[in-house]
Amino acid sequence: MDKSQNASYNVGEAQGQAEAKKDQFMDMASNTTQSVNDSVNEAGQTMMDKAHGAADAVKDATGMKK
Repeated sequence: MDKSQNASYNVGEAQGQAEAKKDQFMDMASNTTQSVNDSVNEAGQTMMDKAHGAADAVKDATGMKK
C-alpha cells in the first residue's frame, strides 16, 4: 500500500469510528430522554393518585361521598 492509499484508508477508518461514536451517543441520548419521560409520567400519575385520595378523604370527612 502506498502512502496515498494508506492515508485514504486511515481517513475512512476515522470516519467509520466517528459514525459509530455518533450512533452510540444518539442511542444514549434517546435512552436518557425516554427514562426522563417515564420518570415524569410516573411522578405525574403519583400526584394524580394522591390528589384523588385527598379529595376522597375530604368528601368522606364532610359526608359528601356518594
